[in-house]
Amino acid sequence: YSSAASDVYKRQVLGKLAEIRDAGIPIYFFVGNHDLWMGDYFEKELNIPVYHDNKEFTFNGKTFLIGHGDGKGPGDMGYKRMKKVFTYPFFKWLFRWLHPDIGVRLAQYLSVKNKLISGAEDVKFLGEENEWLVQYCNRKLETKQYDFFVFGHRHLPMEISLNEQSKYINLGDWIGYFTYGVFDGETFELKKYE
Repeated sequence: YSSAASDVYKRQVLGKLAEIRDAGIPIYFFVGNHDLWMGDYFEKELNIPVYHDNKEFTFNGKTFLIGHGDGKGPGDMGYKRMKKVFTYPFFKWLFRWLHPDIGVRLAQYLSVKNKLISGAEDVKFLGEENEWLVQYCNRKLETKQYDFFVFGHRHLPMEISLNEQSKYINLGDWIGYFTYGVFDGETFELKKYE
């Protein structure tokens, strides 16, 4: 995309979010690995709450732990180190002093590098015992019961039963898989937009 086309796209997305919110439909934004410097625009201008970590919800008597999922569970140490650097106030302040042409190029380079680091592992099912978010969910179940864990970081659509009452759902994405989640008041399941 050119910069102008990207700006038009951003305005259209923000306009549609404002329209949905103005219609009284609640929206919750979970900061992910490409949103680490998320400011307060969504909260101040669109009245959309922004969560930088997991958030617990109860809907119709069912408990949910919802989050983006980046940096959770064992492994992914390179990303965890990179996230600490990017969220450290001094480095955020330093980045602000870069000319936008340099800052945008640097951000794009690091975003691509992040994708190259995770590479094929990001789009390949690793098996239930090797999925970091499954391991993370199982550890959370040691201290509290949740009905549903909902994440999106892995980009793969997944529904995995953790025990008789708990399920891990990874939403996939809307670009390659066209998947999304629906809670009908009793169960939560993945759907595919056709």
